[in-house]
Amino acid sequence: MAVQEHSYYASFGYHVTSFFGISSRSGTPDDFKFLVDSAHSKGLKIIIDIVHSHASNNTMDGINMFDGTDHSFSHAGSKGYHSGWDSMLFDYSKYEVKRFLLSNLAWFL
Repeated sequence: MAVQEHSYYASFGYHVTSFFGISSRSGTPDDFKFLVDSAHSKGLKIIIDIVHSHASNNTMDGINMFDGTDHSFSHAGSKGYHSGWDSMLFDYSKYEVKRFLLSNLAWFL
């Protein structure tokens, strides 16, 4: 399961609505930190699932239409929408998208 906050439980966490938030279904951010610290203290490594392939297409709680357009983070129009997943697709050719996603990785590290 992806660890970021998501709007739709049946998506297994792949409709991310808050890239910098731990899923509330997993407890608080402090709960997550405690889990990671406890695992590390026992010599265990943690692998977390960070979703950077697509995101929720919700306009009220996601980043879709963040700047009033349908292509701030994704491709414009139908190219930015995956009908099979009902989600928006990132446009990795945009500097701002790469910077956003890399900053998200750094935040989790």
